[in-house]
Amino acid sequence: MTDYYKTLGVGKDASAEEIKKAYRKLAVKYHPDKNPDDPSSEGKFKEVSEAYDVLSDAQKRSTYDRFGAEAVKGGAGGGMGGAQFSSMEDALRTFMGAFGGASGGESIFDSFFGGFDRGSQGSEGRPGASKKASLTITFEEAVKGVEKEISITNYVPCSSCKGIGAESRSDIKTCVTCRGQGQVHQTRGFFNMATSCPSCHGAGQIITKPCKSCHGTGRSKKKETIKVPIPAGIDNGMRIKLAGKGDAGEMGGPSGHLFVYVTVQPHAIFEREGDDVYINLPLSFSEAALGAKKEIPTPLNGSYKIAIPSGTQTGKVFRVRAQGVPNVHHRSPGDLMVQIHVETPVSLSEKQKMLLRELQELETSKNSPKNRSFLEKMKLFF
Repeated sequence: MTDYYKTLGVGKDASAEEIKKAYRKLAVKYHPDKNPDDPSSEGKFKEVSEAYDVLSDAQKRSTYDRFGAEAVKGGAGGGMGGAQFSSMEDALRTFMGAFGGASGGESIFDSFFGGFDRGSQGSEGRPGASKKASLTITFEEAVKGVEKEISITNYVPCSSCKGIGAESRSDIKTCVTCRGQGQVHQTRGFFNMATSCPSCHGAGQIITKPCKSCHGTGRSKKKETIKVPIPAGIDNGMRIKLAGKGDAGEMGGPSGHLFVYVTVQPHAIFEREGDDVYINLPLSFSEAALGAKKEIPTPLNGSYKIAIPSGTQTGKVFRVRAQGVPNVHHRSPGDLMVQIHVETPVSLSEKQKMLLRELQELETSKNSPKNRSFLEKMKLFF
């Protein structure tokens, strides 16, 4: 049984920040580029990414905690409790499907309610399956957008028959048993029973002379290279839909879709929160005390010069507007958040020590207001 918490090495009460930190650590550890001699690292990397995709989303995590991993795989939306239906027919079919049935409740539903007339299903053929693929990109590629290529083996339209499954269109006949409906109906007492046509197996058509290359399916397997446009600002765990890039349908049916799940590698300097980006800026003691101008990197526009005022303390955060990550929908970028860390000087020379001693003698309570406040509070205990 899949345990996403165990995969990330966190407890079920872990905070969002703890989950994120655990993922970043494991993503770096198992990334395939860092483990070229370990074929198992790719599988572990995908497991970690899948776990983070669920646990980092509050709604998905709640659904997973209640119903388990199967409820969140493939966009299930939380099983019966969170399902949405486009019609009463869909709702009843799903309800019937909970009790079994070879076709997800469809045969049981049709048997009791007579089915719904969907026209001639065979005239369009059977639709192809939708497929999933994974793609890993760098932080820089996610920020600026990129076009990547992936290789995938798909069913494609047969080159000999152009996907129709027959030697020619004249070799495709309407099924005389079901008259092209794909179903036959029988009345038994109060019930109108609808079953798949035994002659055409639900296709609504009969191929009298199948294509010799594809044997009547209208398709064949082929390894393809597909270009995937990555929009600027895409975030880790997002999904890209490529319409019609899945398996080709049978007998000229519509193709399925290809869903590409994107994993963004952690960056060595930048840390993303939504469209904002955080960076830690170390300052020397003198720079923080006297003020300084520092050149910092930005995700979008190279370097940026920021003015640090005198007396800046550790933990201070400066906001640089519109230097974060573009929003994947409206393109307006977030902000760059610069957090200050003042470093205590180490490995001092004798001259440096002498100057600091002189400074120490000249310091007053005004120079260290927090220290003065602390000492005043300490007097209450003595």
